[in-house]
Amino acid sequence: MNKNEFLENLNEHNCNLLNDALFKFIFGKEEHKQITIDFLNAILASSLEHTIQDLQFVNSELSRRHDDNKSNLLDVMCLLDSGEKVDIEVQISDRKNIDHRTLFYWAHMYLETLPAGGSYKSLKPCITINILNYEFIRQQQKFHSIYELYDKETGHRLTKDLAIHFLEIPKFKHKKETPIRKMSKMEKWLAFLANKLDEKEKEELYMKEKEIQNAMDAAKTFLSNKEERELYFRRELERMDRESIYEDGELSANARNIKNLMNTQNIPIETAFAWLNIPEEKQRLIKEELKEEL
Repeated sequence: MNKNEFLENLNEHNCNLLNDALFKFIFGKEEHKQITIDFLNAILASSLEHTIQDLQFVNSELSRRHDDNKSNLLDVMCLLDSGEKVDIEVQISDRKNIDHRTLFYWAHMYLETLPAGGSYKSLKPCITINILNYEFIRQQQKFHSIYELYDKETGHRLTKDLAIHFLEIPKFKHKKETPIRKMSKMEKWLAFLANKLDEKEKEELYMKEKEIQNAMDAAKTFLSNKEERELYFRRELERMDRESIYEDGELSANARNIKNLMNTQNIPIETAFAWLNIPEEKQRLIKEELKEEL
């Protein structure tokens, strides 16, 4: 990929709004909080019994497990004004593990709502929202699926503490076209994220939905910044590298060497990086590879 040519042609019309850096800029910053509130109200309308009025962004790094050095950095995590914790995850490539991954993230979030010495009654509801750029639930064609805990025979809901959402962008793209004026708020947000609207449709969406307008403006701000564009480019390269890795079904040579060194020497990954002189720019990608292997 020619970097200069790529950056020269990059704009709000052809960008990937699911790019890790761009998505977090739009939905994960304090100054854009109202955008995130509007998005969550649209997605969670059928799950929550109230409208979100406020939220607080929280540290998105899950605590390390006691028996290894594995940590996970979530995309966007926030605490709602009503006490629920929400994790928004974006997955562009199918790594064949989103079902296990989202349960792992939910379990960690749920555990961390229990204060030291607190009772189980003080645990707070946790919600994961998975935005997927591939089809995952092939048994059904709807683009928004919600999983909760119910009795198999009676349908009785055990608890409201667990809710897992899947938004499958390709299914939304394939559905019968709906005029902007007839779209639900959730469909409008997905139309924005899919970034496949023509100029007339984008203008209509821009004029009718204040927070989507603000999200579009945030994307323009991001793309007008040289450093942010460079970060966008790096994230796209990392994504393509990951996709080639998962298509091949094998770890890269560096990742294999790091894994072997950690296992044989019982050392943390940072020490293994230092021993093998792995450049800092490659360390993030290797961590992503090994996330499913350790």
